Amino acid sequence: MLAAVPPTLLVIAKAPVPGRVKTRLIPAFGAERAAGLAEAALADTLAALSLAPAGRRLLVLDGAPGRWLPPGWEVVPQCAGGLDRRLAAAFAHAARLAPHAPALLVGMDTPQLDPAVLAAPLSAARRPGVDAWFGPAEDGGFWALGLARPDARLAARLLHGVPMSTAGTGRDVLDRLRAAGLTVGELPPLLDVDGPDDAVRVAALAPGTRFAARLRECGTAPGPAAR
Repeated sequence: MLAAVPPTLLVIAKAPVPGRVKTRLIPAFGAERAAGLAEAALADTLAALSLAPAGRRLLVLDGAPGRWLPPGWEVVPQCAGGLDRRLAAAFAHAARLAPHAPALLVGMDTPQLDPAVLAAPLSAARRPGVDAWFGPAEDGGFWALGLARPDARLAARLLHGVPMSTAGTGRDVLDRLRAAGLTVGELPPLLDVDGPDDAVRVAALAPGTRFAARLRECGTAPGPAAR
């Protein structure tokens, strides 16, 4: 029996530049601290996915990489357009680089992510019969989306025109997955860091993360110091 092709893992992110990231945190923390929290969240996300089995790891980045980029990651630029177009283009890029590998994409807003949450569903034993993976976010969006057979046309059909950053975004994407006849493996729901209350809740869930340590520097995070 041929071994299963290891997955391509993608993170779509903005470089943590003050004033350009985590704008909903700026009123509470200021632009510099909000960017610091974004950098910590991105570093935590990349570290978690570095521990999950993968054939390739791609950071689909708006901006320039910094010292927070760990080894083993390829950086590709985001395309122009809305988030729906940029997400579809990320899957198209993964399909070009590794056409026979499943591709799973996450954002930079879930620093509490446990790599086991992805490793188990993407394992060779669990992949047969699954065409896509969907991770709902508590705010009605989604934190992860994967395709067992990524294809540029399929990604465009699933994502182009979906209103992003609304309470119905996740439902719309899930409806499109099912309408396309795909068998969907659902991942556990996670909380995105959007506003200050989300930041405090996520830091409480994962007090050992860089994100929680950075939030403690702002004087608002619970839990012990990060190791």
